[in-house]
Amino acid sequence: MLLGHPGFYGIVAELDGRVVGSNFMDERAPIAGVGPITVDPKVQNRGVGGHLMVNVLERARQKKYPGVRLVQAAYHMRSLSLYTKLGYDTRETLSTMQGPPLNLTIPGYNVRAAADSDVEACNRLCIRVHGHDRGSELADAIKQRRAMVVERGDRISGYTTAIAFFGHTVGETNDDVQALIGAAGSFEGPGFLLPSRNAELMRWCLTHGLRVIQQMTLMTIGLYNEPAGAWLPSVLY
Repeated sequence: MLLGHPGFYGIVAELDGRVVGSNFMDERAPIAGVGPITVDPKVQNRGVGGHLMVNVLERARQKKYPGVRLVQAAYHMRSLSLYTKLGYDTRETLSTMQGPPLNLTIPGYNVRAAADSDVEACNRLCIRVHGHDRGSELADAIKQRRAMVVERGDRISGYTTAIAFFGHTVGETNDDVQALIGAAGSFEGPGFLLPSRNAELMRWCLTHGLRVIQQMTLMTIGLYNEPAGAWLPSVLY
């Protein structure tokens, strides 16, 4: 999926002519998203991951990205230590949520498929919540018929590129995000990511039968704005 997309930068590490690792960087938005990074278990603890990460950070510097972000598996202490040494700051603890689709609606919140004509309004909302847009990701999701918006009255109050591991969601309030989660037909991949400190939204998910699969960590270098709304990150950020 990533190798075939022109918006992703990808590299591999070779040892004795054999591929032993890879790393990617999403270059579709004003903020770069790193990952997933992989290292062959047979050569772990030999610096491969460090070289792969330094390479993408140098690429980000060359392209003058104001910020770089990634999501790290919380159990993996070596990667947490490596990323911290390379300059990443820990920002959020994330819970991966999974379970059967909820098939529910919230009165007053209309969820529908996103269209190209919605991108401008969604970008304005993302800028209001995060300080930057992710319009190229949204445009890709619309082409793939995965993106959804939620409306209150005659305006868009939230959107998602997919309630999934590789999808991100932005809403004015938790109710907007709940409406999008409730309308999702499935939670692709390991599940969707939820900031654990949003206890209200996490409690709502647990009450409706979803469960926590794993904990992850959002880490950043450079520009970072404290979100001013409800949101779900992708596995990139």
